Amino acid sequence: MLRGGPGSTAGVKKGPFLPDVAVVGAGPVGLAIAWRCAQRGLRVVVHDAAPGSGASHVAAGMLAPVAEAYFGEHELTGLLVESAARWPGFAAELAAAAGTGIGHRTDGTLVVGLTADDLAEARRLWTYQQGLGLPITPLRPSALRDREPALAPRVRGGAVAPGDHQVDPRRLVTALRAAAERAGVGWRPDAVGDLSEVDARVTVVAAGCGAAALTGLPVRPVKGQLLRLRAPGRGTPGFRHVIRGYADGEPVYLVPRDSGEVVVGATVEERADTEVTAGAMLRLLRAAVDLVPELAEYDLVEASAGLRPGTPDNAPIIGALPGRPGVLAATGHHRHGIVLTPVTADLVAELIVTGEPDPLLAPFTPDRFTGAVRTALASEEETCD
Repeated sequence: MLRGGPGSTAGVKKGPFLPDVAVVGAGPVGLAIAWRCAQRGLRVVVHDAAPGSGASHVAAGMLAPVAEAYFGEHELTGLLVESAARWPGFAAELAAAAGTGIGHRTDGTLVVGLTADDLAEARRLWTYQQGLGLPITPLRPSALRDREPALAPRVRGGAVAPGDHQVDPRRLVTALRAAAERAGVGWRPDAVGDLSEVDARVTVVAAGCGAAALTGLPVRPVKGQLLRLRAPGRGTPGFRHVIRGYADGEPVYLVPRDSGEVVVGATVEERADTEVTAGAMLRLLRAAVDLVPELAEYDLVEASAGLRPGTPDNAPIIGALPGRPGVLAATGHHRHGIVLTPVTADLVAELIVTGEPDPLLAPFTPDRFTGAVRTALASEEETCD
């Protein structure tokens, strides 16, 4: 967009002292975009009054293109797979640039079912995933416990997704900010209430749920509650894989960290508050202990809630805003913000520099929510209420 291209510069602010790019929002996506743009030689500033305080602060950080491939989301699954493939290189480059680790672990993920009904539900999904050619392999209960002896004897079976990894989102934000600063990114500790307040040739709105008020895009808050446990004596957790499972119909995930922490989550609620409720904590803890009994002896160190930026089709919104020259969106990542960070940053930086959208962006551009399409989706939402 800085070099030109069809409709890319008309109306864009110009001036000798303007930044090339302003990024509104300092979560992982916004910070990664700022870093990538600065690496391309652009002058970049980031606007955020509280960097890293949004959805990423309570996210578990699962890089799960396989386990989170859901029915009817073929194009999104393709983007997840593409971004996950970029993660090893992205993690290594970021750690070197920032001088700090980000908790990137490649132990893989186990998908398990506690009861026969739970296993049937898990099998229904992984059969679909196998049908897409994704790498997930069913395992007998004995094979599961060979991999993770901490699993409860009651677990009926499961599968392994070796390519589904994890990263620590809080460490990721710290590293991205350090790398961006070293690359020359500037900071504006302000909360942007209107895009007219932002002076730059190109503005990227990566403000999560706040993107709705700034752009008019259909981004809604989806509440998620989770908790954090710590292994006794500050030791390491007694299991190494991410465990995703169903326990008496309750979905739950368990993410072990090198620090001794275990993240247990998460609810999915169509609510906009961030209150932590006793009922949600009870359900998550019961399901977690049913799958890994030793967690009953862990310390409870945090219970929290955050707001994922959801969209009507559960896919992110990435690209130029129709009728808003010089404004791009990078929002609506819902439960996939961490895994999609590398590909989003790469695609947005390339679009800014060249003015040409990568074909990967085609299913995710903001214009899919304009006109008749947006009206139809809004009608579906009303029907579901």
